[in-house]
Amino acid sequence: MIQMLEETTLPINSVKLLASSRSAGKQLKFKDQTITVEETVPDSFKGVDLALFSAGGGVSKKFAPEAVKRGAVVVDNTSAFRMDPEVPLVVPEVNEKALYAHHGIIANPNCSTIQMVVSLEPIRQKFGLKKVIVSTYQAVSGAGNRALQELRTETQDYLDGKEMHADILPTAGDKKHYPIAFNVLPQIDVFEEDGYSHEEWKMIHETKKIMAGDMNSKAIKVTATCARVPVPVSHSEEVYFEVEDAKNANVAGIQAALRNAPGVVLQDDPDHQIYPMPINAEGSRDTFVGRVRPDQEEDNAYHLWNVSDNLLKGAAWNSVQIAEHLDKLNLLHMQ
Repeated sequence: MIQMLEETTLPINSVKLLASSRSAGKQLKFKDQTITVEETVPDSFKGVDLALFSAGGGVSKKFAPEAVKRGAVVVDNTSAFRMDPEVPLVVPEVNEKALYAHHGIIANPNCSTIQMVVSLEPIRQKFGLKKVIVSTYQAVSGAGNRALQELRTETQDYLDGKEMHADILPTAGDKKHYPIAFNVLPQIDVFEEDGYSHEEWKMIHETKKIMAGDMNSKAIKVTATCARVPVPVSHSEEVYFEVEDAKNANVAGIQAALRNAPGVVLQDDPDHQIYPMPINAEGSRDTFVGRVRPDQEEDNAYHLWNVSDNLLKGAAWNSVQIAEHLDKLNLLHMQ
C-alpha cells in the first residue's frame, strides 16, 4: 500500500503510518522520507483527510468510525463493512458512481471478486449478464506472509524427502491443516452451514452487491468454488458466464469489449499459446483475460480465464485507486 501511495496521482501533503502498540516505533520509508510508525488511537485521525485501513476486521470496526468522526474518509481493505448496506463496495472500473453514496467509509472488495468483476463488467455493459459460475485458483499470499513462508518451507522439505508440516492452511482458525506445496486445497476460509466456504460466500454476494446494488439480488445468478494452489502471487479464475443478448454476442465481440476496457489486458491467442499466467501478472495493476470461448452446450454461454496480482489490484492498488476516484469526484472531504 505504501508503494501504491508512492506511485499515486493523489496530491499528498503528508503521510502518517499507524499500527498496534507492538509495531509503534518502527521506521518505514515513504519516498525519500523516514516515517516512524505510531500507535493507533482515536485522535490519530485528527487532521487526516484519507485513512487506508488494512489491519484486520476488528481494528477496522473499532477505529474506522473514529476516523470518520474526526473528518477522515476511510477506505477499508477488510471484510468488516463489505456487506453493510450503507457502505459502498467499490471497484472503480465497475461501479465508481457508488462512491457518491458514501457516509465516510468505502469498502474494498475481496481480491478474487475484484478481478472477476473487472473482467465481466465490459461484457455486461455490451451484452448483459445473467449467470456466473467461477472456479478460482488462488495464490498463497492471499493467506498472508506466514502462509507464503510455509509454502517455501514445505517445498524445500518435499524436495529434500522430508515430511511436510502445516500450521496455517487451508485456514489458520480451522481444526486441521494441510500442506499446500505440491497440493491443491479446495477450502479458503471456514465452511458455512450450506457447504460453501466463506470465500465462496463472499464472491457470490459481493458480486451481486457491486454489479446489481444488492448482495441478495436475483438479477444476476452467481456461484463459486474457491481453491488454494501452490502459487506465491496472483490469483487465477475460470469463469463461465451467460449473457442476456445471445443473438448479438460472439467471441469477437466479447474480445473487443475486453480489449477496450479500463484495467483489462487481453491476452488471447491460443494458436500461439498466449494466455494469462500468474507468473507474468505479478507486479502489475491490471487484470489479464484470455481463453475466451463459447460454451459447447449453451448458446448464450461463454468461458474466460483471468489472472491478477491479488496483492495489488486485489488489495492495495484497488484501495488507492478508490481514493484517486474520490479525489477526482471531490468526495474526499466530509461535510
